[in-house]
Amino acid sequence: MKKNLKLHKFHNEDEERKFWATLDLADYFESKDLASVSFPNLKPSSRSISIRLSEPMLIRLKEQANELHIPYQSLIKQYIARGIRQPYAA
Repeated sequence: MKKNLKLHKFHNEDEERKFWATLDLADYFESKDLASVSFPNLKPSSRSISIRLSEPMLIRLKEQANELHIPYQSLIKQYIARGIRQPYAA
């Protein structure tokens, strides 16, 4: 650590925002001072969509999800994610 960072009591958000915008943390910390952190409960935001599936396809999806003990919409997301990761083959 290079030098101590002293924070004062901010009177409002604008004052605090200006403080952090003009501060260079490299004056106070070195890379060895940093630690890796994890946010296990942070979930990426999701957006609702609508998709039409044939009745037999939906029934089969629900059967497969039931066999795997997961919600069928989670299974659909897994299938989509797997398809996105694989290169497109025409």
